[in-house]
Amino acid sequence: MSQLLRFLVVSSTLAGYAQSLSTFQWPNPLLSYADNQLYEGPMNLLAVGCPRRENTTTSAQWLRIAYNDMSTHDVDDGTGGLDASIMYELDRPQNVGEGMVQSLQDFNDLGIITPFFGMADIIALGAVYAVVGCGGPIVPYSAGRVDATVAGPATVPEPQQNLTTHIELFRQQGFNETEMIALVACGHTLGGVRRVDFPLIVTDTSIDVDTFDTTPAFDNTIVSQYLQNTTQDILVVGPNVTRSDLRIFSSDGNVTMQSLLSSDTFSDTCAALLQRMINTVPSTVNLTDPIAEPFQYVINDPLFSYQNGTFNMITALRVVSPSASATVTLLWADRQGNSFCPSTGCSLQSSSDQPVFFSVVGQVQGLTASRYSFNATINSTSSISKFWFEINNNDGSDPIVVDNGGSGFVIEQDPSLTLFVDIMRSELILQETSVSFNEVIKVVVAVLGDAASTTASMTAFTPFSNATVPPFTPTTTSISLELDETNPPEGGFTFFTGNVTNFGSVTFLDITANVGSTSFTVDNFNLGTASDFFPFIQITS
Repeated sequence: MSQLLRFLVVSSTLAGYAQSLSTFQWPNPLLSYADNQLYEGPMNLLAVGCPRRENTTTSAQWLRIAYNDMSTHDVDDGTGGLDASIMYELDRPQNVGEGMVQSLQDFNDLGIITPFFGMADIIALGAVYAVVGCGGPIVPYSAGRVDATVAGPATVPEPQQNLTTHIELFRQQGFNETEMIALVACGHTLGGVRRVDFPLIVTDTSIDVDTFDTTPAFDNTIVSQYLQNTTQDILVVGPNVTRSDLRIFSSDGNVTMQSLLSSDTFSDTCAALLQRMINTVPSTVNLTDPIAEPFQYVINDPLFSYQNGTFNMITALRVVSPSASATVTLLWADRQGNSFCPSTGCSLQSSSDQPVFFSVVGQVQGLTASRYSFNATINSTSSISKFWFEINNNDGSDPIVVDNGGSGFVIEQDPSLTLFVDIMRSELILQETSVSFNEVIKVVVAVLGDAASTTASMTAFTPFSNATVPPFTPTTTSISLELDETNPPEGGFTFFTGNVTNFGSVTFLDITANVGSTSFTVDNFNLGTASDFFPFIQITS
């Protein structure tokens, strides 16, 4: 292995696993959501098993769009990179191909865009799934990209360009010549060249996609067949004299390709370079630390309801690799100096624990997890200031305290719960007639204040674009909140309501309440998760 590739592998491994089985300071919507999408998200269903699509693979398409999106980066001025500008660049010859549109449609249809996790983060996540879904290494994932709203420069390398141009384009992206060779090999282990897109390269009219090697998997067959002179890579042995892969692979006398003949070196090098690729962003963007393994402890944001003088709080704790004999307890402190709860905290054992079915990323790592659920009844007068958990493995060892780094999981609203979506008063309503049905989510918001001095408003975030072709962009709409006549004031709370049409169409809410001259806000309320706890009402007429 060359000294440079050895450095790449070692440094990436150290950086990638810096966050292994750690946790983070709650609340952190971005890290919590990124962990969920990486280890429990729906993208897994589209990537696991390296599924074929139209004579290529979904993974090949996802990896290509990630590289092409990143290719707008200019290391000299810090602009461009993986920023979803590809949505505005599909009319360029360098981005030709139905796989580009199909990939963006995949990502849009998943409905996982949020106000803080955009298309660029999803494209990068797609690259991670593309590699591991086809048997390749796990590429540590970071989140926090910012979506562009316009096209970037036309700087994707093209097959007909000469070696000097390719070296310069890769340099602008942040890769030297050795890294260029390895990155092309890593990318071209998947997929091939589609004849309709490049008819001057694929001249055999009986072929739709001319694949780079003989396996669909993410492996170093692209390297071994090249070095053994048995390659079918049309960019090496094709009739078109451009043969860009041949020029690139042989540009250092095959030294880099020889080093990649080791499967372990190929895997480690590709993981390192692809991590750098998806982390190539404008210099003004700060990404999270890499998530190399699922966080040890992740909580579900608490949900509340007010009923008859008490709060109900629903939450859960995900624990990676728990003991089979473990019992998990939720504890909380009141806001009255422990006048209601004892000094050790009020407590409640989990009502259930369910296994977590990890995505292919977690499965490859051989990890398991369980989620422990809680539904606590809390005195509304003493209320709650913070909560935490204790895990007792019942083996004689000391209990493990999960307390957000010592501070507890603090309920910030003061002096009591002031503004929240009431999950037991909200409803999922299915209105049916003989010819149609209508889905409505009735969102009920509780505000601590009297009706005369209180107003409330809500903004809804819809991840699905109405467009049929890229660019796909989410929408936000304002929804009026009116006094809820079916839920009269109770316990100092006034209840407001607004309707969201179609289950699943809106995923996040921002809510504002004005009580006199004081404003309260709830940002990024996850309606998609919370609505699982709403009562279901069916109306037939």
